[in-house]
Amino acid sequence: MAKTAKTKTLTDIAKLTKAQAKVEHMRLALELEAHDKRYYQEDAPSISDAEYDALRQRFNAIEKRFPEFVTAESPSQKIGAMPSGRFKKVRHAVPMLSLDNAFAEQDVLDFVGRIERFLKLSDDKIDFSAEPKIDGLSMSLRYEGGELVTAATRGDGAEGEDVTANIRTLEDVPQKLKGRNVPDICEVRGEVYMTKKAFLALNERQKAAGDTIFANPRNSAAGSLRQKDPSITASRPLGFFAYSWGQMSAMPEKTQTGMIHWFERCGFKTNPLTKLCHSVEHLIAFHHKIEEQRGELDYDIDGVVYKIDRIDWQERLGFVSRTPRWAIAHKFPAERAMTVLRDIEIQVGRTGSFTPVGKLEPVGVGGVIVQNVTLHNEDYIKGIGNKGEQLREGRDIRIGDTVVIQRAGDVIPQVVDVVIDKRPKNTKEFHFPKKCPCPLHTDVVREETATGEEGSRARCTGEFACPYQKIEHLKLFVSRRAFDIDGLGEKQLQYFFDEGWVREPADIFTLPKRNAKLKLEEIEGYGETSVRNLFAAIESRRRIALERFIYALGMRHVGETTALALARGYGSWDAFHDACLKIAKGDEDTIAEMDALDQIGDTVIKSVAAYFGESHNRGIVERLVKELSEIVDAEKPKSNSAVAGKTVVFTGSLEKMTRDEAKATAERLGAKAAGSVSKKTDYVVAGPGAGSKLAEAKKHGVQVLTEDEWLKLIGE
Repeated sequence: MAKTAKTKTLTDIAKLTKAQAKVEHMRLALELEAHDKRYYQEDAPSISDAEYDALRQRFNAIEKRFPEFVTAESPSQKIGAMPSGRFKKVRHAVPMLSLDNAFAEQDVLDFVGRIERFLKLSDDKIDFSAEPKIDGLSMSLRYEGGELVTAATRGDGAEGEDVTANIRTLEDVPQKLKGRNVPDICEVRGEVYMTKKAFLALNERQKAAGDTIFANPRNSAAGSLRQKDPSITASRPLGFFAYSWGQMSAMPEKTQTGMIHWFERCGFKTNPLTKLCHSVEHLIAFHHKIEEQRGELDYDIDGVVYKIDRIDWQERLGFVSRTPRWAIAHKFPAERAMTVLRDIEIQVGRTGSFTPVGKLEPVGVGGVIVQNVTLHNEDYIKGIGNKGEQLREGRDIRIGDTVVIQRAGDVIPQVVDVVIDKRPKNTKEFHFPKKCPCPLHTDVVREETATGEEGSRARCTGEFACPYQKIEHLKLFVSRRAFDIDGLGEKQLQYFFDEGWVREPADIFTLPKRNAKLKLEEIEGYGETSVRNLFAAIESRRRIALERFIYALGMRHVGETTALALARGYGSWDAFHDACLKIAKGDEDTIAEMDALDQIGDTVIKSVAAYFGESHNRGIVERLVKELSEIVDAEKPKSNSAVAGKTVVFTGSLEKMTRDEAKATAERLGAKAAGSVSKKTDYVVAGPGAGSKLAEAKKHGVQVLTEDEWLKLIGE
């Protein structure tokens, strides 16, 4: 799944009153059903697997304490979600059940203990089949007389979708079973998946074609399989691992591992890492080993599945609710993975700042394939924190190291540890560059802090002479929150820059009149229609809002929020421009005037002074302004609206407007649109899928509104 809900701030279940528990039980049921629909039907999960598991755990814990809440419609009694309706429905002869989860070693000990008590075992040894838990799409293949007749998704466990035509395109699925010992009726179950390598290649093709970009291999596998046109499925590299069975007219083997080998003889691919374990200690050791190998695998896994090996014992143990007693999924710790650091690259940002980026062996973390990881700065690589403290017990980071990476929510993944035992003998300490990698090879310096001490951030001193900084400025200029020029993405802009056609913002607006010489329509990937659309998009941006214009200039420390504050403070471009020129000359009255604006301080003022104090920058701005038809004055926020002066947080999926539109409306009405909930928050507007922010609102006693209630409040 993908991102949002965390429950760690919620009240301890043991302290909930029955009334409180009932309300939360109903809320969680609705939330889980919504997530199940997004995951199983739409292949578009909105939270990570770990966050979903946390919701499910809390829901189950409430039902355990209050069993009277359990009904036939409870998510605890269901598996997955109803079929989407896009394909014909198939009734499973034997339900496709999901597994209970273990998150700690103690959970595994408890699992084995329950089995021993149920089977009344004393000295009998219990063997377990252990295999990686593939993060893919569960599938049931029905064979009659050895011939494939039906392929169905899990669906809600009782009923799935008929995807037979699509499954027939998979090389890993035999159309006819091999061998002699094949029952008349045989249902083989397993997981359809896509390798990480194939996933990355598919997304590159999707991006080039302007089609949907998949979030992770699981989504891409599900989306590829649920195509109405089987030829599309055939064009995408899907694999299949067999690991279980449904209806069987006869059992060819007596053990789980025996069945795995039988699947192989029938022509199926099975996971080669599957192992027979003879004790709890062996299970946990296997779990650790697979977790270490996780980053090296070319497919996503999120844990290890343990199953009683003897099938007769599986039958005796049976099922409880929606899960078998004889199997459990031991999940990996959330949002962490281990992989190899292949290289360290230095990226030069728009302001000349150096950011070291680790290039990783691709690995799945929190439902996303991670190939790059931030290494922050020179000190971080050395194992030194911002205050001089040791990081990772002082272990430095080197190319070739096996590293533990962590990803939390939308935060860029980072290295949290280095596995020294796996460090190659020939590795060397990484030396930060003293010269910029640009053709000018300008000096690199460490920034000073506010106290005059050496900071951790390194910067190129080349400023706008540095081509890396020039192109990054241009990328910001055409970005969605700035001029938002449709058809002029990073690739096109980079091409125009490399050809020398666009070196500063004004050059973009002169492209149409220079095209008689440039002949853009003759460039590969362009055509008359594309060029015509690009020029129309450029023309439409000759009129721009003041706050967008200020943000697009790319001044250091002037982001969207600051640009909006400056625009509202001065109202017009002429007033702002005049103030900037005076500040660059050190005019104290004008400096004090800007300092008095809300959200503006000394750092921003120094940045404005430095920007407009440079003649090169002033020339760029003047040439750009000449190409524009109008810089629209800032709209003054209302002071008499119902939400003027209030702080509002938007969370979940809004259905009548985008999140950006909602924030813009709130600010226009004089409210502050914040990104997090605190005691100072006045309203939280919650749509479907609201998670941790909704919990924070309840914690702080903040008023929660639906989208309709919010629109009624603001009179729209």
